[in-house]
Amino acid sequence: MKEEVRIDKWMWAVRLFKTRSLAAEQCKKGKVKIGDVAVKPSRNIKRGETVMIKRGAVTFHFKVLDLSENRMNAKLVPDFMANVTPQSELDILEMEKFAKSGNRDRGTGRPTKKERRQLDDFLDTDNDFFSEEDFDE
Repeated sequence: MKEEVRIDKWMWAVRLFKTRSLAAEQCKKGKVKIGDVAVKPSRNIKRGETVMIKRGAVTFHFKVLDLSENRMNAKLVPDFMANVTPQSELDILEMEKFAKSGNRDRGTGRPTKKERRQLDDFLDTDNDFFSEEDFDE
């Protein structure tokens, strides 16, 4: 088994990124760090190192347990990495999820299906107070 693997290959293999080019792009942007140092996609990693990946306002920390260059089944990922993200970062993630939730004040935004039906019923009432004679000239 290999002692070192390129970081972009490893991140793709353990399913942190959908494509290897996305993993390399994040490295180039400085979003991937090892020991507070931004790394290039060609940087080799070893077992035991901690990889930090910044996504939005949260920095995820992953410990390298084993190395692989080949993409693997999602069930095998825990054998190759461990999520060691601090609780404070996970709290930030929860706050972001809560802030983006679909809660809206009544009457704002697009009406719900029930509100649309009520509106249709209100607007489609028979207009008995107008007679046809009023419109004939």
